[in-house]
Amino acid sequence: MEMEIKDENLRNSIPFVKQLSTDSNKVKTDHTINGDVMSHRHTTQRLFLWTQILATFAVSMGSLIVGFSSGYTSPALTNINGTLNITTEEKSWVGGLMPLAALVGGVSGGPLIEYLGRRMAITGTAIPFFVGWMLIANAYNVPMVLVGRALSGICVGIVSLAFPVYLGEVLQPEVRGALGLLPTAFGNTGILLAYFVGSYLDWSKLAFFGAALPVPFFLLMLLTPETPCWYVTKGRVEDARKALQWLRGKNINVDKEMRDLTRLQAESNLMGGSVFRQLFSNRFRPAVLISLGLMIFQQFSGINAVIFYAETIFQMSGSSIDKNLSSIIIGLVNFISTFIATALIDRLGRKILLYISSTAMIITLIILGSYCYLKVTGVEWIATYGWLPLACLVIYVLGFSIGFGPIPWLMLGEILPSKIRSTAAALATGLNWTCAFIVTKTFHSISEAIHMHGTLWMFAVICLIGLFFVIFFVPETRGKSLEEIELKLTGGSRRIRNINSVKSAQNGC
Repeated sequence: MEMEIKDENLRNSIPFVKQLSTDSNKVKTDHTINGDVMSHRHTTQRLFLWTQILATFAVSMGSLIVGFSSGYTSPALTNINGTLNITTEEKSWVGGLMPLAALVGGVSGGPLIEYLGRRMAITGTAIPFFVGWMLIANAYNVPMVLVGRALSGICVGIVSLAFPVYLGEVLQPEVRGALGLLPTAFGNTGILLAYFVGSYLDWSKLAFFGAALPVPFFLLMLLTPETPCWYVTKGRVEDARKALQWLRGKNINVDKEMRDLTRLQAESNLMGGSVFRQLFSNRFRPAVLISLGLMIFQQFSGINAVIFYAETIFQMSGSSIDKNLSSIIIGLVNFISTFIATALIDRLGRKILLYISSTAMIITLIILGSYCYLKVTGVEWIATYGWLPLACLVIYVLGFSIGFGPIPWLMLGEILPSKIRSTAAALATGLNWTCAFIVTKTFHSISEAIHMHGTLWMFAVICLIGLFFVIFFVPETRGKSLEEIELKLTGGSRRIRNINSVKSAQNGC
């Protein structure tokens, strides 16, 4: 059964999708990118949702594995000593090896999704995911566990850049925000799944459970097509049309979207030069720097330090609430808030959510830092506010999870031009994992040097700088096609005319 939804039906049946109306009396149709007014026009007249939901669900199953891999160590390391003779140092490597391997996977994933294709690279990770989990499940020594974690980590790095690129290229603007955040929601579900199942199974059986997850992921990805954009970059226009028709519905006219794709590819071909040389060229530099900036501010907001060391923060702040209960509450807030972001992102837009996210993190970090400072200086009356650290961290995590958590990854697939998308996404992903490693590795050292209150205030200052970065540099992409975003950020239409004029003048001479 086909699911074709006209504009009015879409608004009635799917309330969290903000459909732009042709009626100017109902919805304002002027949008801006970096302050420039740009009239919105429909990329399609009707939405065919089943195929796009299937593609998103398939990718989200992979994100579930990523979340499960991240959450595995928490329950597993509590009982792994019963079977394996493992030292404290080796335990730290079981937990820390995956992010380091993800850095390798993130950097190598760019060439993979460029040469093999987005779909093939994503589908192919199911096999090493399975092998990695089976190595852990059948491990009779620590090196087997470490190899399994390294394999899983490399796959995590590859898919963390491939997922947003794939979804950015297959989803229509009207649903790209809502459906684009579904993998983040599934990732948080995977973390909770590892905690829940791990409370009943030991580390080995939990790994067997993890080995089962890549199977449905692999089968679902077999049902999805390659992205039309990748086909066009390889000159396979007819394959691109077939993929686009599958995604948009057999009764939908895709001629205009195909013309936009081929026109942008023609512009990229005329520019010439290697991808690495063009990465920071005048044409592509804004999009690349915006992507890198969002990744930097995402990690240096301190989120991983807060999540990984939540119990330590509660202990150092002197909170009167049980630290274990507090960590569980924060985990649930992180899980629920992603669905809130999914409901709001196509109503409010990316920038508004980033504003809210930054403001919430700044305020809560300042208050929590002040609480810690007053506690250290011996102010007695602050003890009556023992609930404050939990309240601050809950609002902090909520703020992060509706904005700076998922949106940098979503925009990674939106604002990067097709010519450099794979390479730039690999660079941004590698930078993200590097920043995450730096923050988690240096947190204890910094908190000892400038105390907990100084560390929290430092993160607040970084979030404030991030807010100004969003205000002045990050474009609003809600409701815009990838072609519109790329043309605006690169000045494509004027540039192509100028190049043609120069070539005509040279030919005339």
